[in-house]
Amino acid sequence: MTRTTPWLLAALAAALALPAAAQSKGDWTLGLGAHNVDPKSDNGSLDATALGLGPLPPTEVGSSVRPTITAEYFIRDNLGIEVLAALPFQHDIEIRGVGKVGGTKHLPPTVSLQYHFANASKATPFVGVGLNYTTFFSEETTSALAGTKLSLDDSWGLAAHAGIDFAIGERSAIRIDARWIDIDADVKVNGVKVGTANIDPLVYGAAWVMKF
Repeated sequence: MTRTTPWLLAALAAALALPAAAQSKGDWTLGLGAHNVDPKSDNGSLDATALGLGPLPPTEVGSSVRPTITAEYFIRDNLGIEVLAALPFQHDIEIRGVGKVGGTKHLPPTVSLQYHFANASKATPFVGVGLNYTTFFSEETTSALAGTKLSLDDSWGLAAHAGIDFAIGERSAIRIDARWIDIDADVKVNGVKVGTANIDPLVYGAAWVMKF
């Protein structure tokens, strides 16, 4: 699966190159956007021997685009705490050589501590690190797993965030950003653990950010 990271590397390089001093303590921002959750390729293999199916080929979790919302409060100049929320993402689950065997929905609320690099231009890069909680629900099965009950355990993991805000006024900006999230979920079929899904996605997209 192709990963789109060159612009993210450019954002990080810009962040290191530009001088600081931007958002003020006590400021709030609200971001409305859309993002793609793009799991890494080869998300692990399932061993369904206990179910009479034997070891299965590597699994693939598909990508999903949904509306997102962020809120950030600046606890110090340039330093904020951000909360990410979204509408439920929906993913197909495939087994290599077999095709789609199921699907799931998930919500990935994430809390991050972020530093915004001030500069004289209208482009303000930022970087952050935080904690993610992912909950899975509405699992379904088909094909080789048809008639079974699929479940994915919830996941806690670290998250990294970087992007650039392009000012379009004194109190609004267009944001381009990406996150890497550590998501590992135990997979159960009919209550029996058959493996772990190593999803570890990039979450990238754009948003309109308003300052209050």
